[in-house]
Amino acid sequence: MARSKAKTANMGDAVFETAETVSDEQTVRNGFWPKVARFAGKLPFAEDLLSAYYCAFDRQTPLHVRAILLGALAYFVLPMDGMPDFLPLLGFTDDAAVLAGAMKMVIDNIRPEHREAARRKLGSDEDLKQDDLQQEDLQQA
Repeated sequence: MARSKAKTANMGDAVFETAETVSDEQTVRNGFWPKVARFAGKLPFAEDLLSAYYCAFDRQTPLHVRAILLGALAYFVLPMDGMPDFLPLLGFTDDAAVLAGAMKMVIDNIRPEHREAARRKLGSDEDLKQDDLQQEDLQQA
């Protein structure tokens, strides 16, 4: 459920969190790991995708950066977008383009620890499957 009240991340951050950002965050939390578990091996941009995820959910990331990344990640999670993901070869090209645009805007905020966490996660298929199972448990609760 999206909150309609806007708030700032801290006193120095002039960007407000919107209901849309909160909705994107929930969409990403619910659908990201199951989709990554299904397609990570087929996505040439998987490391960037996971780096963006870790940056978006890092509490030290500025709110405007989180909003940009959450929008791009929500686009990835949605099954029907500009180019439906089930289309062979073409299905993820729009997702890659949206992510690349978002990453270009916020690249200075993607820290080495975000990239390292992405590499570690991608290095273990078992971790991806376990996250998928944990998400299913949360959704059934």
